[in-house]
Amino acid sequence: MLKSLDSREKLALQIEAAREATLRWLGAMQAEGQARGVMRISAAQDPAAWPGMLLPGTYNGLMCLDLLGGLGDWSAAERATLADWLERHSLEDGRIRVPGMTDRDVFKKPDLAETWRYIDFHVTNYTLGAIEALDPERMPVLEFAKPYLDEKTLGHWLSLRDLRDPWQEGNNIVNLASFLLLLRRHGDGPRSGEEWRDAVDRALKQLLGWHDRLREPTTGFWGVGQLSDATRLLHAFAGSMHNFHLWYHEGWPLEWQERAVDYCLFLPPRIDSACIDVDAVDVLVHGWRLLDHRRGEIEAWLAAMLPELLAFQNADGGFCDVRNGVRRQDGWVKGYEEPQGLSNTFATWFRWIAIAMIADVLWPRRWTWNFRRMIGIGYRMANWHGVR
Repeated sequence: MLKSLDSREKLALQIEAAREATLRWLGAMQAEGQARGVMRISAAQDPAAWPGMLLPGTYNGLMCLDLLGGLGDWSAAERATLADWLERHSLEDGRIRVPGMTDRDVFKKPDLAETWRYIDFHVTNYTLGAIEALDPERMPVLEFAKPYLDEKTLGHWLSLRDLRDPWQEGNNIVNLASFLLLLRRHGDGPRSGEEWRDAVDRALKQLLGWHDRLREPTTGFWGVGQLSDATRLLHAFAGSMHNFHLWYHEGWPLEWQERAVDYCLFLPPRIDSACIDVDAVDVLVHGWRLLDHRRGEIEAWLAAMLPELLAFQNADGGFCDVRNGVRRQDGWVKGYEEPQGLSNTFATWFRWIAIAMIADVLWPRRWTWNFRRMIGIGYRMANWHGVR
């Protein structure tokens, strides 16, 4: 027993050492001549050649810094300056875009409008998450999201979701849902608060109904062909866990959640990619929190995964996505690229989300983790340590 306790304490000390190393690495990503917190995506980025990549470098790095408690010594002026810098990437209607992206070098779907909608939603959600970490009371511009409060507009958009690619569509849906929740929280000036909240609630119920009609009950996931192919099932899981965040946020019962947990427990607790690893951890820790289902097995899986994650840290203190290949900014297929294996702020943040979620299950309240407030990767449901 003493040996086991010693082993757990050694692992906890590894977390603390890894955190300090990552904080040092994030400091080294500071872009020269820029406001505090403006970061390169990796040591490979040349800001003069690829200035637009400072935006994802910063929103990922900033949210990692916040998660690890690294914003504690920031002054109000420093927070405001960086929030202003992030907002300067906004279009007039509130969408936020990586500078340098053009029609000819982006792709997510054959329809260019759908491609831009995916990219804009994704970049906007993450950038707003970083701004909220700096200043939770700052009012976002969300004119682009307001049309989706109309039942016909939202219904038409939902009818175009292609569940042959549930991973991509899961991102689309969680990003839109995050904007709707921000609209509900911040209101709309001319309209009364109650009227505005009712409009958002109707849209959220419409989203809920769409999901209920299309969910596969044997897995709890959304996605075409998931029962016939292991890769399709993996993608259905990876996309669906994004959608789950809306249920966690709203406190809705998540039907067949235990089957999603069963699938993740089937996955081996070893490194895959930054996305897949955090997705599995997210499903399992929320299942552990909300269900009375295989809790001991969940804890054992998480305990086995944690050393794998910590061992994957690079010598410089950051984390990579995977070891081999080429990494690009999502959707920018003919834009910035760098070798996989390098520490980058995207993968470092995603891997720390997984580490922090596991740590708070295995060592409740030992550390203070500042999980993301907006739904999407990095979000964890509120009242985590409340009565289960």
